[in-house]
Amino acid sequence: MADSHEVIPHNFIHDIIDADLASGKHDHVVTRFPPEPNGYLHIGHAKAIVLNFGTAEKYDGRCHLRFDDTNPLTESVEYVESMQEDIQWLGYDWGDHLFYASDYFEKMFDCAVHLIRRGKAYVDSLSMEEIREYRGTVTEPGRFSPYRGRSIDENLDLFHRMRAGEFADGEHVLRAKIGMDSPNMLMRDPLLYRIRHARHHHRGDDWCIYPMYDFAHCLEDAFEAVTHSLCSLEFENNREVYDWVIRETEVENQPQQIEFARLNMGYTVMSKRKLLRLVEGGLVEGWDDPRLPTLAGLRRRGVPPEAIRTFCHRIGVTKANSRVELELFENTIRDELNMRAPRVMAVTDPLKVTITNFDGDTEWLDASYYPHDVPLEGSRKIPFTRELFIERDDFEEHPPKGFYRMSPGQEVRLRYGYYVTCQDVIKDDSGRIIELLCTYDPDTRSGTSADGRKVKGTIHWVSATEGIPCELRLYDRLFAQEDPEEDKEKDFLECLNPDSLILRRGVIEPSVLDDDPTTTYQFERRGYFRQDPKNTGDLLVFNRVVTLRDTWAKHTEEPTEAPKPKKPRAPQKPQEPTESERDRLRAEDSLLADRYQSLQDQGLHEETADVLTGDRHTLAFFDEALKSFHDPNAVGTWLVNEVLHRVDEDAAVDSLGITPDQVAALVEMVSEDRISTQISREVLEDVLANGGDPRAIVADQGLEKVSDEDALRPQLEEIVAAHPDEVQRFRDGNDRLIGFFIGQAMKKTGGTADPVAVREILQDLLSP
Repeated sequence: MADSHEVIPHNFIHDIIDADLASGKHDHVVTRFPPEPNGYLHIGHAKAIVLNFGTAEKYDGRCHLRFDDTNPLTESVEYVESMQEDIQWLGYDWGDHLFYASDYFEKMFDCAVHLIRRGKAYVDSLSMEEIREYRGTVTEPGRFSPYRGRSIDENLDLFHRMRAGEFADGEHVLRAKIGMDSPNMLMRDPLLYRIRHARHHHRGDDWCIYPMYDFAHCLEDAFEAVTHSLCSLEFENNREVYDWVIRETEVENQPQQIEFARLNMGYTVMSKRKLLRLVEGGLVEGWDDPRLPTLAGLRRRGVPPEAIRTFCHRIGVTKANSRVELELFENTIRDELNMRAPRVMAVTDPLKVTITNFDGDTEWLDASYYPHDVPLEGSRKIPFTRELFIERDDFEEHPPKGFYRMSPGQEVRLRYGYYVTCQDVIKDDSGRIIELLCTYDPDTRSGTSADGRKVKGTIHWVSATEGIPCELRLYDRLFAQEDPEEDKEKDFLECLNPDSLILRRGVIEPSVLDDDPTTTYQFERRGYFRQDPKNTGDLLVFNRVVTLRDTWAKHTEEPTEAPKPKKPRAPQKPQEPTESERDRLRAEDSLLADRYQSLQDQGLHEETADVLTGDRHTLAFFDEALKSFHDPNAVGTWLVNEVLHRVDEDAAVDSLGITPDQVAALVEMVSEDRISTQISREVLEDVLANGGDPRAIVADQGLEKVSDEDALRPQLEEIVAAHPDEVQRFRDGNDRLIGFFIGQAMKKTGGTADPVAVREILQDLLSP
């Protein structure tokens, strides 16, 4: 668990728990964190992790880690493993309480049969389009399905045959028999099971029917005897279904669902779909890109887990959604690092300085690691030489008033060193300053002078001959707009900050070579930095974790830093929100409006449903693709993410030269795990350029996934043999290098290797 001395703030959920314990409703507390393994965890999930594990710790209870893995098309072992690593890194341990929803499939099936026997569920044979049409609208009640009157025996027979795999995807569903007039549309005979012939990451091919979230989640809580099921506010309307399923299945335990506000933070996005677009579109380096809000990205950037836990405690737990300012998160990181990060000197934009009156050997100066207000001790030696580097922005040839750094004739102090004065400026043919000629006062070592004179400016520096070259990655906000999703009429990617990553070739003092590479430093006057754990080259690479507050930046713009995006001013008078074009069309077209709602009821993300129902032409293309491969979620998600963003403004989707059948063929091959997502994109490019049948292209070019061990093992053996250093580091405990080897395998096989099979073989080959 996290630090046992960590204070867990009280909140309204704890008030509920206190009342339950006092009344005798419960004599213990069991919570759970139930992520769906379809992406990487992010800072929003951290709030739920801290709340669930922290609440269990506060009441001497237990918290389960449960993978809510009921959708085989989007889930993978990679995500399962990454989530476990992230939670442990945050400081939490689930002990023996690791569970998978898929381990309960047999028990869930029995619960469904129980509902059928009680006349509370039935097999419906309407198409998904017909189910949506029968469901009604928010102002009109729905209609009963003509199959709702099937006998119990007929429903049992059909449901068992669904389980046996006799029917195709979409041919039947199991629905709850509740009613069709509830104002909560989720209660209008909700779907409980769907047919999905797809291999499951944990259960393999054992099942071809999968429970819907609203049926599965509450039963999982009941099976595990969870007392308080904590979830975010978007599931508030689902609580009525939650309680119905618990009551009507007559399970032994009666968990209670409690909703809290999710975490939204400025200058980033939390949607897994949008994060996936960033990753798969190559706009970031991967799920662990330090600009992303993923826990893997924050860890790689150098954010300490203690800062994340503290941040979650600071923002609190409420019932009202809000957007947290990024500055609060950054300040929390600074507060944590300030008390633990040793200070060293590094120059991020070097300008050469030659001390013309210094001709001796290297002098080694004493330098403290920590300021006086930090209760830590330690020091190191730093070399003073004839040739130095200072920051380019620490020199002004024609300084403005109030500039106390280096300028011609102005004496400044070198941190831990001497007073120096610039005597001459050397420029290249273009007029750019390339060197400063300075003199130093040898009687001012360590910043004190015999005559008692003082200087106003102190700057940091590094020896040009003893310093260590390094690459500095200056990370900033990923988006230039505080709310990238605010304008519904434009793609959130249009808000990307072009200066979210600035690469610099800098120089750092040599003392760092003796330190643990996981050390996070404060580069004096530059910010907090840590070595990139993924760096495998000889050149040191440092990621900027967070900047320092810079008082001079209030007076002048720093030329070496990208300006911080300004928060837009609020309008002087209240204004009506502007409707997007898609919203306007849905307001005028009841078919689009009904399909928008029904697609969400079917499980599609709101943003995906929004795009698909933005106009009748796009919707018709989507519906036509479904005729060839009837998986609305898979087809819709792929169509939105991979195809529609390519369409020019005011043009239709078929202007790209791809047909619904071709889209369906690509989605089907991805869904059946015959090709990878990356290969599907390459085939799409081929189809857009040359036309043709995607299936034929895959077959002709040999692009199907390779999972056969006999075919993969020789190639993987070659990769392992070619990287002996990485092999040794892996065997010494750096198990994150498995990602490096998998990446090499994907490159070697052109993306056709099955990552799951590759990982299993590599684990065997890399074992000592």
